[in-house]
Amino acid sequence: MMRRPLAIAAALSVLAPGARAGVTDNLATSPTAMAMGNAVTADPPGIESIHFNPAGLARLTGTHHIDTIFVASIRNPNKFVTAPDIDIGGFKDDPINGMSSGPVRQAVALPYIGIPKARLPAVAVPGLGFSYNAPGSNWTFGTLVYLSQAMSVDRTKDPNDPARFDGRLIQLQRLNYLSPTAAYKVSDTLRIGLAVPIAYTNFAINTDFRAPNKLLGTVGQLQRAMCPDGNGTVIDTLTFGLCGGGPEGMVDPFKKAANIDFDMHASFDPTFNIGILWEPKKWLALGLVYQGGSDTTFRGQYMVHADPMLRSFVRGLNSSLLGPIVGAVTGMPAEIPEYQSGNMTAKIPFPWRVQAGIKLMATDYVQLNADVSYADWNKWNQLTFEFDQSVKLLEMARLFGYANSHQATFKMGFKSVVNYSFGTQINVTKKLSLRAGYEPRKSSIPGNQMSLLAPLPDTKLKSLGLRYKFDSGAEVNVTGSYIKGSYDIPARSNCNLNCDDFFNLIYNPYAATTVSGSLIVRYFGASYVRPF
Repeated sequence: MMRRPLAIAAALSVLAPGARAGVTDNLATSPTAMAMGNAVTADPPGIESIHFNPAGLARLTGTHHIDTIFVASIRNPNKFVTAPDIDIGGFKDDPINGMSSGPVRQAVALPYIGIPKARLPAVAVPGLGFSYNAPGSNWTFGTLVYLSQAMSVDRTKDPNDPARFDGRLIQLQRLNYLSPTAAYKVSDTLRIGLAVPIAYTNFAINTDFRAPNKLLGTVGQLQRAMCPDGNGTVIDTLTFGLCGGGPEGMVDPFKKAANIDFDMHASFDPTFNIGILWEPKKWLALGLVYQGGSDTTFRGQYMVHADPMLRSFVRGLNSSLLGPIVGAVTGMPAEIPEYQSGNMTAKIPFPWRVQAGIKLMATDYVQLNADVSYADWNKWNQLTFEFDQSVKLLEMARLFGYANSHQATFKMGFKSVVNYSFGTQINVTKKLSLRAGYEPRKSSIPGNQMSLLAPLPDTKLKSLGLRYKFDSGAEVNVTGSYIKGSYDIPARSNCNLNCDDFFNLIYNPYAATTVSGSLIVRYFGASYVRPF
């Protein structure tokens, strides 16, 4: 009955990386690409071709440098409404009914340092890159520092935020700190390229959690029937000790049960990008890029802080005459420490993806781009997390047939998706170009698997931008983007969020509650490219 808390602990680390799934890609990678809806495979943007299609690097001659800055804010408002017939083992009044989640802040995880304490309404991320082409050579070399994926949600400002039970802090980012790239000009119309981005990947989660489970609620109602004031009796002591934990040990399925804090990273995670760019006509170009995946091993620490309710309940159970026998038969722990910490690892695959695109010059002044992409999220069928010791809260899961309290395995059910993107560039003058992009992004997370740890529905990205070229050969690119997606998850429809079956084995902090909300991302990016 107490298995829920550690199920959450592992589920948190599973679901947070799921924030990558489709929506967070390319948010802070290139102002130019964002302005074109990321439909740039057939027209890769200079040094930033390293990510989008490394073959495009071979279009550069001489030596170039790029500086970028990105500012982004993420908002995730949610509304919680319990079903009229909610009944969690006799408990029917969930205090979050009718509540809405509060403000959201952002942060950036720094390699080898962690997440700073400062939380801001938006976050700024710099980037830079270089390219080199020797005079007369068909080879061009380069490197780029950039964020290929990012997700940051901090709900810690409001201690009573109802969304805190599914992530007070969620931090995910993939920082490519070195991207050695080589591109070759095969002919005037054909170019190829290979890039090897090396990433520092971080994700951290801090969450409160509770266990609105019918079995737990039934235990709470038995306690109230046997000892309404929360104090045990002689009969209780001579039997199972349900009330031996005193008032603190009275079980309430709607009450906070514990807090989990995870912080994991992979310091060296190389992948590779292979690209081809074919420009047979002045008005036509075709591009193809394959971005390889990896089986990344994350390492980090966990901290479990059990609230008095669980600790006192187990202590009372084991201080009775028959309670220890029940505990021994079911494999429950003799006690739950207030704090338990240690090291953890997880092998989390980074899926490969392929993207193809076309560029058409409708006139000398109007350019049209379109891309199609596919990402292999099917490999997220299930994930396993290893702990360096037996976690006491996981030991309670033995009652449900989970024998190994050193690990947790979760079925994710992610799906591979096909996405499309579109961009337009209007060359107003030889120096000034205006851009617009549209990208309907499908989420890799099925609607019946989504949680507030990864609140990633289908979204639509809309962008506007411009480019200005200077006589010196330098150029400035500026972009503003807006992404929004909404969701409405009816009560009992999603067993990662709001199911209320008697033996739910996946964390459902909002049992029998309809959760509706939206994800909103506002983005500004600018880059300055110059020869030197």
